[in-house]
Amino acid sequence: MKNIIEFSGVTKDYRHGRGIFDISLSVSEGEMFGFVGTNGAGKTTTIRHIMGFLKQDSGTVTVKGMDAWNQASSIKKFIGYVPGEIAFPDLASGTEFLKSQAELSGLKDMSRANRLIERLQLDPSANLRRMSKGMKQKTALVAALMADPEIIILDEPTTGLDPLMRVAFMDIVREEHMRGKTVFMSSHMFEELQTTCDKVALIDNGKINEIVDMNIITQRPDVQFKIEFNKKSDYRAFLNSGYTIIRDQPQYSQVTITLPKKETQKLFFSLSDYDVKFISEIPYTLEKYFKEKLINERIKEQKYVQ
Repeated sequence: MKNIIEFSGVTKDYRHGRGIFDISLSVSEGEMFGFVGTNGAGKTTTIRHIMGFLKQDSGTVTVKGMDAWNQASSIKKFIGYVPGEIAFPDLASGTEFLKSQAELSGLKDMSRANRLIERLQLDPSANLRRMSKGMKQKTALVAALMADPEIIILDEPTTGLDPLMRVAFMDIVREEHMRGKTVFMSSHMFEELQTTCDKVALIDNGKINEIVDMNIITQRPDVQFKIEFNKKSDYRAFLNSGYTIIRDQPQYSQVTITLPKKETQKLFFSLSDYDVKFISEIPYTLEKYFKEKLINERIKEQKYVQ
């Protein structure tokens, strides 16, 4: 698969620790790439470089092999973009805005736009200035997708949407990905990226901390279980049964263990000899993975300083 978006050693320094620093990443054709970080971590600055809105201090940014700054107008023909901060032009309604966007892109057939409007339960006749944050997000998504772009860039796209509409929004994005579109989406919601993306990058203080293939998260060879016993005697006996215990809570007669997935059946068989109050699997999440990485990095930094 060829790379559609590439960053190589990109820095944009706003001083005082603000900006992005030595960013390198690549997004393959047809890939859905997630970008997660706290507010101010550098997500929007990175996306604005893809769009050609910002010129880097150093490094290169290319989209489909074209320079993102020097060839921005050509690149925009292939991109559907939903910004994090939506500022509509001075037009009376969402309908007028969508028509103006269609004219700019040379789009004649509005049937795709109308289908999206229906699915998102959007009233495009509403006054642009009086639209809620959620209505603006929906209008921006329709504008971004109605011309069927090859590349979709989404900056915190579900902020301001209620839970049900967030699901509808992400269903549309997943469908675009399934149709072979390349998607680059930033978010501060780990779960949103975990359930949709092929790869996810964590940006922290303007630097890429880690890029993870989601298969590492979803296809881990190990599994964790939390087990609580009704009897103290069973709890104590289980402590000596040979399982790897990663958390012990004697006040609750409770343990958390880790074991290879292939040994799960063996665990359940052995538990038949105990009076178990409950057992629950602890899912391994993208958020947990990144938190562990950040903790380990900071421990290393402290040791280095010492």
